Amino acid sequence: MRAGHGLVAGLLMAAVVATASANAGPRAGGPGPVKDGAAATRQDTGSAGPGRAGAPAPEDAGASSAELVNMLDTYAIVQAQRELTLNDTQYPQFVTRLRRLQETRRRNQRARNQVLQDLRRLSGPQAPIPVDEGAVRERLRTLREHDDRAAAELRQAYDSLDEVLDVRQQARFRIFEETIERRKLDLVVRARERAARGGGR
Repeated sequence: MRAGHGLVAGLLMAAVVATASANAGPRAGGPGPVKDGAAATRQDTGSAGPGRAGAPAPEDAGASSAELVNMLDTYAIVQAQRELTLNDTQYPQFVTRLRRLQETRRRNQRARNQVLQDLRRLSGPQAPIPVDEGAVRERLRTLREHDDRAAAELRQAYDSLDEVLDVRQQARFRIFEETIERRKLDLVVRARERAARGGGR
């Protein structure tokens, strides 16, 4: 099992490095490992989630960011099966509901970032003077409403996921989430550093 973990992590790292390189600009030899790494990761996870035949490859410039997110989420799913010791009955339901949780979190974060961007535009150093206080208040109200709604959606997604786990697995999943987020961040940071070195930066 540890060997399998190393293979998945290695393939993911190769894909992330290539994606980071593609985002930084084309360079010789970049596209090769991405296609192999993405395909192998998808093969490991079967039909669960968006990593299926015909999906855009990470080296496609327009899809690179989305594919990177999908690869990191797939990495989390592969690791979860091992960490939580999910049985064959639990795993398909767990994958579906974890994907839903991941998408809920991403969608709400995107919406929140948009509101924050509006607030920066309205109240930041480059904002027109005098500041449009009415617009700022409206955006602040929107942010509060969004945060309340997002918290409720996230609780619902967690409740749905917990339905397929026993109590011990629920506790282990919370710990696992903290661990996997640190691991994902480390993968991204290291991949960007490697891509920068490879690009001569």
